[in-house]
Amino acid sequence: MKSEEKEDRGRIDISTEECKGCGLCVEACAPNVMQLSDGFNSRGYHPAVYLGSGCTGCGVCFFACPEPGAITVYTLLSPAKAAEAASLSLATTTL
Repeated sequence: MKSEEKEDRGRIDISTEECKGCGLCVEACAPNVMQLSDGFNSRGYHPAVYLGSGCTGCGVCFFACPEPGAITVYTLLSPAKAAEAASLSLATTTL
């Protein structure tokens, strides 16, 4: 992994049809992993898009967005926590 690349700790989904292209989420995003699209949605707005990596899962974009339901933030588990959760899941399902 390059020194400038960071492990994704989150992921966001943006509903392009809900987004009005105000850019508040883009400005609020500290890791700068969002931008306004060059294309238009069906309402004629340039919706925000996720660049695909680097999300910290902080949720600031969600809170900055004035449009309910336009942004969903997912916090990802670290590989160690994912392995621990999987082992706990196996332990509870084999009882």
